Amino acid sequence: MVDEKNKELSEITNGPTSNEQEAENHFNYEKDKENIAAPEEASASSKMAAASSNGPKVFYNSQQARVEKKLQPAELAQLQKEWQHYEVPEEQVSNQLPDYFFAGFWMRLFAFTLDLLCIAAIKNSSLGLVYRLLGLEWQGGFLGVYSLVGIAIYLAYFALLTKYNHGQTIGKMVFGLRVVSLSGEELTWYQVLVREICCRFILMKFPLNLGYLPAAFTAKKQHVGDYFAETSVVTVNIIKAFNKELA
Repeated sequence: MVDEKNKELSEITNGPTSNEQEAENHFNYEKDKENIAAPEEASASSKMAAASSNGPKVFYNSQQARVEKKLQPAELAQLQKEWQHYEVPEEQVSNQLPDYFFAGFWMRLFAFTLDLLCIAAIKNSSLGLVYRLLGLEWQGGFLGVYSLVGIAIYLAYFALLTKYNHGQTIGKMVFGLRVVSLSGEELTWYQVLVREICCRFILMKFPLNLGYLPAAFTAKKQHVGDYFAETSVVTVNIIKAFNKELA
């Protein structure tokens, strides 16, 4: 008992023992360590905040965009319009035409046959007449002058009439058909060149002319040239009746 009281008295007068002093030193070390790490974390977080404020923001939905940027209703509507083509293919967004507007295979075949008769008449009255007047003999072969000029007349007939006559050749005018762009805009020279020059030249001879057959069973009645040019052929009178313009 006397020894314990003397020990307590010595602790009060001389201070804590070595174990207690070691524990206190460890506590102070950990506290100093936390004080040093705190400014570093604060500076790192401030740098990240500055970088995020300077860089582009990605809005995952309209609600987050409205909260982050405080978008006005007009701005939100504009953004939704710009983002719409990511959800729906461009062709479906712009100018959808009902399937029954597109001309059938047989009607287009009749129009094409009439166009071939017109081309034959043009070729005989121009190229054939020149050959007869000059007394020239027709030389066979695909690379002969007569054949090459005939191909040029064939392609020019379709290309020029389709572009400058609002998508109608003579055969299409007779049967009430018209070539249209699926984008809803006026036919461009690119579409005309692809459809009426490149593809029509490729589809001239058998068996490549079987590329016209998809127009018989596809939904938008497109042959190979229509697929590449993003065009099709519609029946004008059906569209007029739909718009209540047919007398």
